[in-house]
Amino acid sequence: MIQALFNACVWILIQMAHFFGTSYEAINIWIFVVIHPALTIYLFYLFLKYRKKYLALIAPPAK
Repeated sequence: MIQALFNACVWILIQMAHFFGTSYEAINIWIFVVIHPALTIYLFYLFLKYRKKYLALIAPPAK
């Protein structure tokens, strides 16, 4: 099962490499070294931003 999933993911990366005219390794680096960490940092930033807004909304009014 795991091997089939891995093979499917590799096949998708190879197809993406053909589509963009680059290598499998370059697509792999772009996705897992550049795009994924950048997206993770951005989503964490949004989480902190909206958590702050949420906590301000539910806080009892100051007297």
